[in-house]
Amino acid sequence: MKSRYRLLLICALLALSFRMLACSGQDFGVLQPEDLCKCLPIEPDIADYRHAAKHMPIPNNMPPVEITVTDILAWPQDPLPLPIDQPRKGRELQVFHVANAFLQETSVNSADCDVHMEISETADKNTPRVIIETPVDSEFCSARQQIQAQLKQHNFRLDSQHGGELPAALPLQVLGMAFEDFDHSRGSAQVATIWELHPATVNILP
Repeated sequence: MKSRYRLLLICALLALSFRMLACSGQDFGVLQPEDLCKCLPIEPDIADYRHAAKHMPIPNNMPPVEITVTDILAWPQDPLPLPIDQPRKGRELQVFHVANAFLQETSVNSADCDVHMEISETADKNTPRVIIETPVDSEFCSARQQIQAQLKQHNFRLDSQHGGELPAALPLQVLGMAFEDFDHSRGSAQVATIWELHPATVNILP
């Protein structure tokens, strides 16, 4: 029993270590297609923290709750990481809509192919940020292509080899589900909470 527990602990630590590398923006030397819908994850599901909880469709029969980035920043955080296979619970079962926010940074994680974005309440580059992610799952293909096309209109290229901090923040709205990640290297120094909207879709405003 002890040896089995030790093996499970080692597997969990390895999975978290892999996830920390993936979230820090490593591309592992993999050249992914420019078409975001053809990106192929190299990260095994077991290495993805709470994989099953994150990779689900946004319910279309659930009225979204209107919130702001400031509201998300105020959500209480669990002091310790949730179990790696923890299903959704509480706030994570709700759909949220952010009508007005600003996109500050975006990139494609070539380990899991999710589109990673950092949003803030105001356009100020130094204001606290929240991470939102549009997953690789097929039901989000059009949403991923939309954000890529909208950014192209602003002369910003987004694919597995291009992305990062935007020269100037862009106004957008977000629809997504709350997700509590764990405290690790997940983005810029301005990211101020482990809460995310994940899965999420975005629309850059005129």
